[in-house]
Amino acid sequence: MVKIIKQSARVLLFDSEGRLVLIKRTKPGREPYWVTVGGGLEQEDTDAEAALHREVFEELGGKIDQARQVFLVTDHLAEGVGLQHIFTARLCSMNLACRTGVEFTEPGRGIYEVVSLPSTRAALSKINLLPTQLAEFAQTNIHGLVALLAPTGEEYRGDEVA
Repeated sequence: MVKIIKQSARVLLFDSEGRLVLIKRTKPGREPYWVTVGGGLEQEDTDAEAALHREVFEELGGKIDQARQVFLVTDHLAEGVGLQHIFTARLCSMNLACRTGVEFTEPGRGIYEVVSLPSTRAALSKINLLPTQLAEFAQTNIHGLVALLAPTGEEYRGDEVA
């Protein structure tokens, strides 16, 4: 039997203009890379979605709505399996002055820059989004992910060129 030893919640997060909100990581001695907002489940989290809401507040001082799980990344680790629950959600508010955590207080951890980019395959192809399974999923499904968050009856009208 395979043991789940680690779980995290991450979010493909879209602002009110339909732009994708990510974190650009810049660490000394390493090329910049991008990640989605999120992190590990903690003991006080009732489930992955609760962890997601907590992580959005910690990393962005933000609140989200319309969260729904859309993907699951399985990491095969030495001691067992890690699961990354991938959600999509709408960013309702953000106050970077409210961010908390060691990533913002320890200079050696590098820079965590909040960035937004167009919700297109072309924009996603120009960045190094990690993990790679998530990057591939996002590029393949970006239109559907945005459409999930559109008000009922509206259709996504991105600037996508296939």
